[in-house]
Parts: sequence; structure tokens; C-alpha cells
Amino acid sequence: MKTLYDVQQLLKQFGVFVYVGKRKWDIELMSIELKNLYKAGVIDQPTFVKAQLVLRHEHHIEEVRDHKQKNGGFLD
Repeated sequence: MKTLYDVQQLLKQFGVFVYVGKRKWDIELMSIELKNLYKAGVIDQPTFVKAQLVLRHEHHIEEVRDHKQKNGGFLD
């Protein structure tokens, strides 16, 4: 599991389709759904950890993108 698409496909296997309209919010909701699947015991720990790492990475990218937009393209 290496991409956000991979995580989406994993969630899709369990009937979970996420589209809120903003990529950052989609990632946050995917993380919640992933945790629920793990707590329910339908995905194993290695899969959960890999997927969470992907989501954290993608969320960080969105945070940096938002920060750049707010500061006119410059990082502090």
C-alpha cells in the first residue's frame, strides 16, 4: 500500500466510499473509517499501519499546500 488510491481501494472492498469535496477532509474521513474497520477486526494491523502512514503523508501534503496558499506561496 503506497498511495491514496490504494487506501481508497481497500476501503472500497468494505463498501466505504468517501467523497466530501475537499481532499484534506476526504483523507480525515478515510482515517476515521480505517480505524473503525481495524477496531471491528476486519483488517489486520500491518494493513492498518501501512494505510495510516499513507493517509498521514497525504494529509501533511495538504497541510503544506494550504499553508502555502494562505501565505502567498511562501513557507515561514
